Amino acid sequence: MIIVFAVFLLTLLVLTAVAVVRTENLFVAVMLMAIFSLLMATNFFILDAADVALTEAAVGAGVTTVIFLGALALTAEQEKPIVSGRWLPLAVVSVTVLVIIYASFDQPRLGDPGAPAHQHVAPWYLEKTAEFIDIPNIVTAVLASYRGYDTLGEVFVVFAACIGVLFLLSVPPVKPQKSKSSDNSSGLRHHLIPQVVGRLLVPFIFLFGLYVQFHGEYGPGGGFQAGAIIATGIILYALLEGEAAALNAIPKSVLMAMVCGGAMLYGMVGVAGMILGGNFLDYSVLHSDPVIGQQMGIILIEAGVGITVCGALLSIFHAFAERD
Repeated sequence: MIIVFAVFLLTLLVLTAVAVVRTENLFVAVMLMAIFSLLMATNFFILDAADVALTEAAVGAGVTTVIFLGALALTAEQEKPIVSGRWLPLAVVSVTVLVIIYASFDQPRLGDPGAPAHQHVAPWYLEKTAEFIDIPNIVTAVLASYRGYDTLGEVFVVFAACIGVLFLLSVPPVKPQKSKSSDNSSGLRHHLIPQVVGRLLVPFIFLFGLYVQFHGEYGPGGGFQAGAIIATGIILYALLEGEAAALNAIPKSVLMAMVCGGAMLYGMVGVAGMILGGNFLDYSVLHSDPVIGQQMGIILIEAGVGITVCGALLSIFHAFAERD
C-alpha cells in the first residue's frame, strides 16, 4: 500500500513539475512550486526522513513561497516569450533524465541492510551512540557530534548566504511623507478569515518550533528545522499585522545579532572544548561525565543553528518586504 501511495506521489510530482514549466503566469508557477514542496515533504516522510520533511515543508512551502511572491512583486506577472528555440534545452534535459534513470538501476533496494552505506560506519554509529552520547535519535548524534565539522560548515553557509542576499537586496532607507509600514491597512487586517485563522496558528507554530528545537535528541527535529518553523510563524505574523509590527517585535539589529551570534555560539562551543583540553568540537570535555558533556554540547550547538537559521530567513524576508 505504501508503494502504491509513493508511486501516486511521484506521479503528482512529475505532473506538478511539468505544470510549473509550462505555465506562463508567474504567480501560478509560484503556487505550483509550493505544492511541489509539500508533495516532496510528504515523500520524505514516506522514506522515513522526517527531519528533511520538516525542513522542506517549512522552507520550501512556507518561507520560500513568501520570498518568491516578494520577488514577483518586482517583476511582470507573465513570463516573457522565448525567442530562441527550445530543442537544445529539451535535448539536454532528456539526456540527463535518461542518464539518471540508468544510474538508478545500480542503486540498492530501499532499506537493504546489505547496502554499502550500511556496511561502513553506520553499524558503529548504531552500536556506540547509546554508549558515548546516550540519546535515542542517532541522526542528531551523527549531525551534531560525529559530523560536527560538516554541520558547522552548513551554518556558515547559511550565514554567508544571508549576508550575500542582504547585499543584493538591501536598499538605503527612504523618508517618504507616509511610510507604507506605518499604514494601518498594512498586512491582512482587512481580511477577517486570515486574521482569525492566523492568530490562532501563530502561537502553535512557535510552540511546535520550540518542541522541534529541544526534542531533537529524542525525535525528528533540531536547529535547522526549528529555526525555519519559528521564522515561518514570525513571517505569518508580519503578513497578518504588517511588517512594522514584526520589526517592533524583533528589530533588524536583533536579527543581525541572531545571524552572527548563532554561528559564533557554535564556534565558541568548539573553542571551549580546546580550552578544556580536548579537540575542537569535542563536547565530552564540557562536563566531568563525558556523556553529559556530549549532550550539553549538542544542545548548545543546535541552539546556535536554530538562532542563525531563524535570523537569516527573517532578515531575507524583511529585505524583500522593504522594497517598493
